[in-house]
Amino acid sequence: MSSQKVFSVGDKVVYPMHGAGIIEAIEQKEVLDRVEKYYIMRMPIGDLRVMIPMSSCDELGLREVIDEEGVRQVFEVLKAETTSMSQNWNRRYRANMEKIKTGDIFEVAEVVRNLSARDREKGLSTGERKMLENARQILISELVLAQDTTEEHVEQQLRELLGENDSET
Repeated sequence: MSSQKVFSVGDKVVYPMHGAGIIEAIEQKEVLDRVEKYYIMRMPIGDLRVMIPMSSCDELGLREVIDEEGVRQVFEVLKAETTSMSQNWNRRYRANMEKIKTGDIFEVAEVVRNLSARDREKGLSTGERKMLENARQILISELVLAQDTTEEHVEQQLRELLGENDSET
């Protein structure tokens, strides 16, 4: 049985499918007649607060925000050539959703890179556009905390790395 990772107040963590945030508090709450300890995480984007049961952190994939080397690797992924995607939008959507669900920032960066390129070449369906926006937010939230910078700065970095110019946004 693997030992559960314990985080502390002030830790920068990533909650897969939601993005990165900072643990503000650890509180004991009663939910559905069960008393449990929760991490109270503040998400910098959208100023959202999320309660995460401490006992479920491993299954949920809660992890620490990447370090400087991780940021460099994310930028490499974003600059790399797009990988081939299914022409069938349904298969493509499912494959990309699986990547986002892993909570692995490099997989999320790959989805952002590939869908951004596809958007420029062929355009995206409403579902894929929403997925791209969601993946971008997840990516941005982690890069903001990893680099201790602003959302605007990270947006600019992404535009440059993905070869997007300001007139398109």
